[in-house]
Amino acid sequence: MSGDQIGNLIYLVLLGSVIAGWFFVQNRNNLNKSLQYMAAWALIFVGVVAIYGLWQDIRQTVQPQQMVTASEGRIELPRAPDGHYYVNLQVNGTPVRFVVDTGATSMVLTRDAARRAGIDDQNLHFLTEAMTANGVVRTARVTLDEVAIGPFTDTRVPAYVNGGEMQNSLLGMSYLDRFASLQITGGKLVLQR
Repeated sequence: MSGDQIGNLIYLVLLGSVIAGWFFVQNRNNLNKSLQYMAAWALIFVGVVAIYGLWQDIRQTVQPQQMVTASEGRIELPRAPDGHYYVNLQVNGTPVRFVVDTGATSMVLTRDAARRAGIDDQNLHFLTEAMTANGVVRTARVTLDEVAIGPFTDTRVPAYVNGGEMQNSLLGMSYLDRFASLQITGGKLVLQR
């Protein structure tokens, strides 16, 4: 458990204790009824804690996933709860999660994603720069042997590796231009080849 989770647990236990104490004081003349109320509230409390603990698993189960329709040549990406669109691509045979960024010119990999895709990040030359919302970052130009999603495979794909810290790899316009259309409709991003 992290420090935040322990703090939340302590807060919830204290809150539950205050509520239990209040019921006990209010119903001290009818102790049997008070114990029934306390048991009911304890079960509610345990249920809330269980739902809170399982929320990530529940959200992953109900959240729509990326869908590839090979016969129609389309890829549907659901909007994530944070408002972004994410896509999973196979880069040199390794799954890499990208955030779709129509404001980015190129495909940009995090150093970790590049390493997992077989790129030796120790020998990269960060000679180019990119302008971001957080300022200028150093980048290294690379060529990806293969990038695939569903039935679509592209070879010799130009990309960059970010020299700084970056949470997600970016799928920019240099790759998105390979699709005939890009449409946002009904909470989905639809890419058509």
